Amino acid sequence: MIECVLFDLDGTIVNTNELILSSFMHALQENNLPLMTREEMIPHMGTTLHQQLSAFSGLIDTAVLERSYRSYNNTHHDELVAAFPHVNETMQQLQQRGIRMGIVTTKIRPSTMKTLEMFDMLQYMDTIVTVNDVTHPKPHPEPVLTAVQALGVRPERTLMVGDSPVDIQSAKAAGVLAAGVAWSLKGEETLRQYGPDFIIHDMTDLLEMLG
Repeated sequence: MIECVLFDLDGTIVNTNELILSSFMHALQENNLPLMTREEMIPHMGTTLHQQLSAFSGLIDTAVLERSYRSYNNTHHDELVAAFPHVNETMQQLQQRGIRMGIVTTKIRPSTMKTLEMFDMLQYMDTIVTVNDVTHPKPHPEPVLTAVQALGVRPERTLMVGDSPVDIQSAKAAGVLAAGVAWSLKGEETLRQYGPDFIIHDMTDLLEMLG
């Protein structure tokens, strides 16, 4: 029986895809670096900002790019993010059933909180683990285990929901169940290659899965 559900943030419970891709384009353009296509960027989404920008630019020191990214991202946040269907309703029902919930993200804490507050999801979260809270981000098990330990729940009764291979890898390494979301930009078939325990096609699928 599942007693805890952990959620990735970007691309899983909030549609930040266009904001993220536009922020990458801006960072590269502002720093006179070759632009990349969406198709080239999407496979890297879900890893840390530094890892993504390093992959896109070939640079080890991405501090200047990160500043450009965060400036654009913060300015355009509210206009370019949107809710995915049935997320809040599902969280409300899970909470009513006594299911504990948390966020496990590679996003920094300030922007994580901003997004959760904008969509009124903070009220459902019992713990929030960001990239600022761990030494080793996803796909390492540390972020998921940090959330599990903070909640005092058993890994085998915990489900991690995400849109990226790193979410599935982190979950499996931590000994928790993994669910991929079919609305991932990476595509359902890509996620299936990493062996998730479940694929959900609508957030309300969680309600049936958890009985």
